[in-house]
Amino acid sequence: MLVSTAQVIAGLVLLYFGGEGLISGASRLALRMGVSSLIVGLTVVAFGTSAPELFVSLGAVLDGLDDVAVGNVVGSNICNIALILGLAAVSRPIRINARLIKADLPLLIAASLWLIFILRDGSVARLEGAISILGLLAYVAFNAWEANREDEPVKEELQKASPQPGWSLTKDLAFIGLGLVALAAGANWFVSGAVAIATLVGLSPAFIGLTIVAIGTSLPELAVTVLASRRGQGDIAVGNVIGSNLFNIGAIMGITSAVHPVERGGILWADMGVMLGLTLVLVPMLLLGSHLTRNRGAILIASYIAYIIWRLNVG
Repeated sequence: MLVSTAQVIAGLVLLYFGGEGLISGASRLALRMGVSSLIVGLTVVAFGTSAPELFVSLGAVLDGLDDVAVGNVVGSNICNIALILGLAAVSRPIRINARLIKADLPLLIAASLWLIFILRDGSVARLEGAISILGLLAYVAFNAWEANREDEPVKEELQKASPQPGWSLTKDLAFIGLGLVALAAGANWFVSGAVAIATLVGLSPAFIGLTIVAIGTSLPELAVTVLASRRGQGDIAVGNVIGSNLFNIGAIMGITSAVHPVERGGILWADMGVMLGLTLVLVPMLLLGSHLTRNRGAILIASYIAYIIWRLNVG
């Protein structure tokens, strides 16, 4: 128990500093390349912070713990929206980019429906996993195309805000690389310690995947999203959550099932319903005004606490 507790604490420290390094490097890299911070938040940062979910789910499938693998994807998506985005909004109201409402959020809703569809018969086949990966690649291509369509006023503002000459591209990449390494190591230590503690008290694999592992592997998103929100970088904060959820469905579920067909196990229809419901709730929240307010953030957090209490009672 003592070793597991030490792993949890060390993991949290690495996650904080990893998030700090990733945000710093990615923000400066976005300005240097003339690409909006929203695009970087939706792709580079989002995919980087979701790397721990990928490694954990792959390891779980190879160990025969399909409940943990699928629960990690569903639970992480629930956690990202309800807990992480909620905490970020409570920390500081987040300004919403119109593109999130017009393009990225509808894509996330479609991806969530796709995940429910492929899990309808209790398992995900290799072909369904391959289709999920292709969908994610199309999304990345769409973002690359959008990046080239930035209008001139936006490009001029980015040029004015570009990094000082003394800060090199090498330093940007070093911050991003070291940040990702720290995030991955921190998440692995946290999850290892948390799962060991949870197993000792007799929690089910499905519950561990949906909650303990999902929260642990989502801590990189928490670190990045809350730090970005406090710095006023709302595009990175919200883009990171939406991009991470898309990555979870497209890459994590796709790659793990392509490697080995995945069984749904103890993941309930209600769990998937909560994931879809929270995604749909974002639509009116983001449409009502140009900011995700502290009150709306508090509602998201309260809904996550209610879900955890319900799931603990279900087992």
